[in-house]
Amino acid sequence: MEKILVVDDEKPIVEILQYNLEKEGYTVITAYDGDEALVMVERENPDLILLDIMLPCKDGFTVCREIRSEKDIPIIMLTAKEMEIDKILGLELGADDYVTKPFSAREVVARVKAILRRGRVNATASGKEKGILTVGTITVDRDEVQVYNQGKPVELTLREYNLLVHLMLRPGYVFSRDQLLNQVWGYDYIGDERTVDVTVRRLREKLESNPAKPDYIHTKRGVGYYFRRRKST
Repeated sequence: MEKILVVDDEKPIVEILQYNLEKEGYTVITAYDGDEALVMVERENPDLILLDIMLPCKDGFTVCREIRSEKDIPIIMLTAKEMEIDKILGLELGADDYVTKPFSAREVVARVKAILRRGRVNATASGKEKGILTVGTITVDRDEVQVYNQGKPVELTLREYNLLVHLMLRPGYVFSRDQLLNQVWGYDYIGDERTVDVTVRRLREKLESNPAKPDYIHTKRGVGYYFRRRKST
């Protein structure tokens, strides 16, 4: 039984989400401010977090950043703001998705199901895909589910790792953003194509010596992204 942490300072919203998630068979734990959320993450190790941005003590952005520094738990941001910068900032900090208030409980439950289902599929696929991928200074050990750059381990979220492996398995092939959403995030993912752009940007920042002029993850203008081919020897 998967465990969901709902973090929001508005009790009616917490109760509505808790009721609908428990009806779907999830165990739900709750927190009402940023500090309490971080305590619950350490104590309960939830499978997914629904995280409001506007929280007392510590806001959702700070909580997301602190969680991402140590754990790879899927995070869906809940926000009453419709400003583009808030959505992008949440994704930049490592959130997997966002929902803008007011939202329907059915929509939130659908997004929770989609992210958890895709996580299970990817975990199974990772177990079957054994071996080493190496291009230039980047090495992916799929037995360890670990990425190395110049021999040093690089900490990636599960989403970043899955995207990197997907691109490396077909070097030179240009994937559209829509293809990547379907194949990496899952055909039932409800987010938009900007999620791909943000994840690629984070990968470049972690792997490229100069993210502005990448050696590995390239953009095909107007189409999508591809990983460079292995250089012939």
